[in-house]
Amino acid sequence: MAGQFYPSNPQQLRANIDDCMKIALSVLPEVPAAQPKAIIVPHAGYIYSGAVAASAYASLLPYVDKIKRVVLLGPSHHYGFKGLASSHFHSYETPLGMIELDYLATQKLELKGLAQTLDQAHLQEHSLEVQLPFLQALLGDFSLLPLVVGDADKHQVAKVIDSLWGGEDTLFVISSDLSHFLSYEVASKKDSKTAEAIDTLQADLIEYDDACGRNPVNGLLQIALKRDLTPHRLALCNSG
Repeated sequence: MAGQFYPSNPQQLRANIDDCMKIALSVLPEVPAAQPKAIIVPHAGYIYSGAVAASAYASLLPYVDKIKRVVLLGPSHHYGFKGLASSHFHSYETPLGMIELDYLATQKLELKGLAQTLDQAHLQEHSLEVQLPFLQALLGDFSLLPLVVGDADKHQVAKVIDSLWGGEDTLFVISSDLSHFLSYEVASKKDSKTAEAIDTLQADLIEYDDACGRNPVNGLLQIALKRDLTPHRLALCNSG
């Protein structure tokens, strides 16, 4: 995704992320008092959604020393399949360096029948890769468990999230844009309804055309209800 969704030059990429973080910190509402267990972030090009993504990542700043593992879930844009997909890969690489994958946890998911190995689902999947430079800039050294979510209901996704819950060292990142190809006014109205559904943990109100990451988002909302988590809206906008 380097050179497409974000700069391929490491220095330019870091400067881009720094700029996004500065914008986010200048408008960020009060950071939640408790450490976030999960964040929902967009995955468009940084020029479109970088500042909004940075708002979510900025909320983690007081807790970066505690986070050692990131479970990243994003929708499939190029490969159709049922369930959730892991891969045979042991690392990812961006212009900012290598990220080691939590391959042992991946194998355990597969043994439990909670995910299947589908390398094809991970190739060129921008919903995952767009998040990586932000995570590298913020956390430095961490392990990553990336999962592509295909045709899976909220209960399937929630079961996977629950099995990987861990302690304060584990962060869940849910990658999702909201509506697409609408005018600013129409998108704003539609996205406001989706955001309200997220704010109130009402997964059943989010339809396929409301969010491309509907399936991982709904899985998170399902487990948030079970574990009594409280949503905090940090930013919402569109590029229409």
